Amino acid sequence: MAEASISLEQFSCPVCLDLLKDPVTIPCGHSYCKRCITDCWDQEDQKRVYSCPQCRHTFTPRPYLFKNVVFAEMLEKLKKTKLQTDVPAGPGDVQCDICTGRKYKAVKSCLVCLYSYCQTHFERHEEFHPGKRHRVTDATGRLQEMICQKHDKILEVFCRTDQKYICLLCMVDEHRNHDTVSTALQRAAKEKDLKEMQINWQQKIQQREKHLQQLREAVHSHKRSAQTAVEESERIFAELICFIERSRSEVIRRIRDQEKTALSRAEEQMERLEQEISDLRRRDAELEQLSHTQDHILFLQALQSLSVPESTDCTALHTAVISRLSFDDVRETVSKLRKELEDFCKDKIDIISDTVKCVEIIPSPHPKTREEFLQYSCQLTLDLNTVNPVLYLSDGNTEISQGDSYYHYPDHPERFEYWGQVLCTKSVCGRSYWEIERSAGGTVDVAVSYKNIRRKGEVERRDCLFGYNDHSWSLCFSSYSCIYSYSHNSITTELPLTPTSFRIGVYVDHSAGTLSFYSVSDTMTLIHRVQTTFTQPLYPGFRVCYGTIIKLCDLSI
Repeated sequence: MAEASISLEQFSCPVCLDLLKDPVTIPCGHSYCKRCITDCWDQEDQKRVYSCPQCRHTFTPRPYLFKNVVFAEMLEKLKKTKLQTDVPAGPGDVQCDICTGRKYKAVKSCLVCLYSYCQTHFERHEEFHPGKRHRVTDATGRLQEMICQKHDKILEVFCRTDQKYICLLCMVDEHRNHDTVSTALQRAAKEKDLKEMQINWQQKIQQREKHLQQLREAVHSHKRSAQTAVEESERIFAELICFIERSRSEVIRRIRDQEKTALSRAEEQMERLEQEISDLRRRDAELEQLSHTQDHILFLQALQSLSVPESTDCTALHTAVISRLSFDDVRETVSKLRKELEDFCKDKIDIISDTVKCVEIIPSPHPKTREEFLQYSCQLTLDLNTVNPVLYLSDGNTEISQGDSYYHYPDHPERFEYWGQVLCTKSVCGRSYWEIERSAGGTVDVAVSYKNIRRKGEVERRDCLFGYNDHSWSLCFSSYSCIYSYSHNSITTELPLTPTSFRIGVYVDHSAGTLSFYSVSDTMTLIHRVQTTFTQPLYPGFRVCYGTIIKLCDLSI
């Protein structure tokens, strides 16, 4: 209970306002730090009259200083108490301006005294100025910024004319006749702006939190979807492997069964041939013995009794046996099956890989400069199996033209039958960008299409044409009218006049459902942008009319 009643006021030095260090008591009863009172009396040595800094009682001669043992003991307890109430100043903390030695963290700053105080010294500040209303604020290291550098007065006026904080002397001096208000009124006016900013930031926070939650859900859904796809793929491939294993076992079983049947027949034939050979050798021996008979009558009678055995056509039998025992056709058929399966799986794996690339959580920002577009550039090659016979491919299947000739390409189910069109060999998915260079004349269509677009049909079947079905999107440029038009699902729209260039860029963001066409020169000029939903991989395609040439640009150069 005694420790609880201890007051800092009792053990603070009136000179340094800190806890007493080496406490001494002078004859009037007041106590000071030994160093503090010694410094004070050293300044009074010339007068030879020494006074108490607190009560002004004078002493002659200079009193001898005795250590206050009781205060010294109590101070040890107070130091422990101080460590519990005051916190040592750390990096970035405002330090107490009064503390000597170890600096403690300031809790308040006085705008009149222009000092910052720890809890202990702030209490002493309040005790020394009981009747004065000093303006205090939370501890700040910016006290000097709150003081007028010219008049050393607190900045308590805001000049709206010059948009700066000033003191009262500034207001009657160089800011006379300016629009001035107190900082309190200026704050009241700005608090409205603050509330609006808070509302705005709170809305942004809510939006970000909503987007964060959506993103978390998307990530969770993405992981779950990926895991499901992996498990389902493993199951399907396991079933395929089982099917191939069963097919392998079935083929081997049939080969072995056929081998067993054929070998059984061959063994029967071999036994018959061996029996015939044995009979023929026996008869040959009889003939050899008969040839040595001296009696003519006996020779003739014996020869007449020997019958000629029926013989098998050995040549035909040999050929038949050899042909039946060969499985070369089976081996070739299985090899062909392997090749077809490899090609089929490779094509399907490419499609699956393209589809996998289309799955994204966060779409990247839409590119703005050509350098940003080139990050997604892809090198295209025209598909010889899809090109219409009126078109000619050259320069490594990267250039298309239409002339007077009709080119005899091998028949293929993916070839465009009537319209002068061609697709590229590989699909584009995710984010992809490519450019084409067109010739000055003629008409060209730059398109993207699903692979299952219709290929066969006469001129009246316009649903085979790019842009005239729901499987393709096409940008057409006619040099005769010098305008662009966009077509999809048989709906054609003429586009606003755009600066034309011989180079056209195409950008696809599959997951975002964005298809953009650009006129490429020194700058990227948007011709048309489509926002839709793509459900399949896209293949770049082109339609070329008579007298027109299109070149696929190599963007890696």
